[in-house]
Amino acid sequence: MGPKKKKKSGGKKVSKAERLRLQKEEEEERRLKEEEEARLQAEQEAARLEKERIQQELMEKLMAKEQERRESELAELHSLEQKFLSAQQWKTDYRARAKWEHYLSCDGSPDPTVLQEINTFMSLWREDQNENIQLVMKKGELLLNLIEKLQFLLLDTPPNEITEKETVQYQESILELRNLLHQKYNGATELLLKTANMYEDSDTGNMQAVIKDKNITFCIWANLKKKVRFKNHKFCDAQHGFDLPKSLAVSSVAIRILHTHYDHVSPLWLQCQSVPELEVLDSKELIQHSKDNREEPEEEGKKAREEPNMSTEEEMWSNARNNAISFQENSNKTADVNEITEEEAEKKSEILDVPSEVQNPPMQEETNEKEEVITDENIVDLQQFVPVGGVYHIDALQLPPQVKQIKDWSMVELLDVGLEAFPYPTEEAEDATHTAIKITLRLSDNVMYFEDPVVARWDAAGEQWRTDGISNIKYEAQEKSITFEMGAFYTIGLLQDAHLNMPYRAWELQPTGVDEALLTVTTVFATVQIQIKGNQCMLYSVLVEEKDVLSHLTGKWISPVELRTVLKKAGVNIFPGEYSHKYISVKKKAPLAEVRAYQQMALVASAFAFAWSKWNLEAGQEQVVFKVSEHLKADSVKDEDWSLYLFNGRKAQKLKITETSEAFSEELEEDSEFHSTLYHVLKDFASKEAIDKVEAADFLFVDGVYQLLLAMRLLTYSS
Repeated sequence: MGPKKKKKSGGKKVSKAERLRLQKEEEEERRLKEEEEARLQAEQEAARLEKERIQQELMEKLMAKEQERRESELAELHSLEQKFLSAQQWKTDYRARAKWEHYLSCDGSPDPTVLQEINTFMSLWREDQNENIQLVMKKGELLLNLIEKLQFLLLDTPPNEITEKETVQYQESILELRNLLHQKYNGATELLLKTANMYEDSDTGNMQAVIKDKNITFCIWANLKKKVRFKNHKFCDAQHGFDLPKSLAVSSVAIRILHTHYDHVSPLWLQCQSVPELEVLDSKELIQHSKDNREEPEEEGKKAREEPNMSTEEEMWSNARNNAISFQENSNKTADVNEITEEEAEKKSEILDVPSEVQNPPMQEETNEKEEVITDENIVDLQQFVPVGGVYHIDALQLPPQVKQIKDWSMVELLDVGLEAFPYPTEEAEDATHTAIKITLRLSDNVMYFEDPVVARWDAAGEQWRTDGISNIKYEAQEKSITFEMGAFYTIGLLQDAHLNMPYRAWELQPTGVDEALLTVTTVFATVQIQIKGNQCMLYSVLVEEKDVLSHLTGKWISPVELRTVLKKAGVNIFPGEYSHKYISVKKKAPLAEVRAYQQMALVASAFAFAWSKWNLEAGQEQVVFKVSEHLKADSVKDEDWSLYLFNGRKAQKLKITETSEAFSEELEEDSEFHSTLYHVLKDFASKEAIDKVEAADFLFVDGVYQLLLAMRLLTYSS
């Protein structure tokens, strides 16, 4: 058979007409498909627009409904806010009663607010020549109590209850009491050194003594034998020590390490920074403004433009600037909050993010001057770093003539020069490497150092802490000791970043009983729990790496102002200052939203739990977001019981999103409405028992919660 014929691969050849027909069919099919897609898209767009129209109509109805009942809601809120006025009046009466009871007690202690009494107290002690160290320490405790009372008055007294003259008087009294106490410790030191041989150590023949109480640790060493091999010494009872250069080891010198557990060296304003305090919001004014806004919006806007008022941020913090404690300087002040009305806030909302110092020319000038001073990198910025654990006065002193026993006579050369400093380094010393003094300090167990402390020396001439002149610093965290070298004898402070525990990682406020609540703040280093009961609070626990610390502070009922003081002193600062936003990254919230939120949270804290939400950062500057749950039992709140709420100071709403949603949205929760206050939006979902509990809450408890919330500023200083 012959070879098979190959089949034509292309089959029948398609004609040109056929190709045209097929092309037209494809184009027609594509056209129909596009028309169908366009129709579906148009239907979807129409459906979307219809949905938006319905939603818009619903929003308009809800907004109109909120506006209609705004007056009645603000009036009801105003009734609750009377608790703040009652608390203010109670505290005013309490201060007056305490002053009268002190007068009636006649216990011999002076009233530190009465200039004549405090001056008499100081004059009598100056004239008292008995400078026995034990007596000085005992009377020093009374003097420290007087200082604490004055500082508390400066911190706690509202501006309208204290005059500028009284403020200056209290400041001057504090400084004079500080100086008097230190003079007495110098006098006691001189008396001890005159009888140094009575305290001879059997091993070295030199004098050593450690005397301490809850306020000071007094270590003194006198070089009686002048032997080089005894150039170093460790005070066993205090664990402080030193290593002297050879030139000092053979000199008639005494070394004193006076550790005062308080700080009477730093500028006075540092211990007396006020907590912002809100003037109680008057809902009646808001009601009137709401009416005026609807009736004459253009005229009101024109008036606002013609008569510009102080900005919200400036109003919030300005009053306390005028009242903060600074006998030596008038900057670095915290704030008193002055509430603003709704219309004013709306007019000023555009400038809420402008720092107050920009809006206030005098403060701007002061700030610039301060920043110019701190251009020296050796000067410690006391807005960023603060001394904790007290102050260490490390001195080299001239050893006075010693008592000589001649038969039955004790003879001593009397020098009318007082306590003299030993000159060191001397002018002849050329090589600075040979002049270093090595110091070892045992840190207090009652203070938390979360990072290596900054060792600084006090510059009395410049009234500032400096880091130059100190070298070879070695910190042992486990042993809680620090060793360093210094070229001369200085007053030493151990400073810590004031913002180590900011921003907070989380927080929760939970009612635990009748007029009781527990506030938990979680930071990078610690978890702090504060119990609130009535107008007092108690440090419940401080957990660091799951260990309880600062047990000496827990379990004591004190005022919110006192709690702030003791926690700062212990190195656990969870209270931002006026300039804290410059040192940590936070998104500042508008005072209108933030302050009113704290106020209204406090009003309902007896029956509702509040907690941190990650969406607060996403909500913008003008509004705050937090979790809320009705909470009438003592157990913890379950995750599913929390709901999210948004509040801008004028309007509150429940959000549809949850903490686990993928993105932030202001969409309103279904079957919920807008309200003028946080109280009323919670009331929509609350039980009668919860509302009854809110209405019955004691005014001192409400005020106590508010003071803590405002002092911590949880809605701004949380990450």
